[in-house]
Amino acid sequence: MSERAAPFYCPYCGDEDLRPSEQGHGAWECAACNRAFQLKFLGLLARGLQQNEAGGEQI
Repeated sequence: MSERAAPFYCPYCGDEDLRPSEQGHGAWECAACNRAFQLKFLGLLARGLQQNEAGGEQI
């Protein structure tokens, strides 16, 4: 298993002052807005991305 990926910014306030949380794997704390959040990889989609007729990507 590789090292964990770190988020670049807080999903709530957008600040970059993040620290790993003591709450467990994937948990982060934002010093700017005083929020804690957790990141979790759910898996790959079986169908993947498909191109629609307008040229954009459809999930």
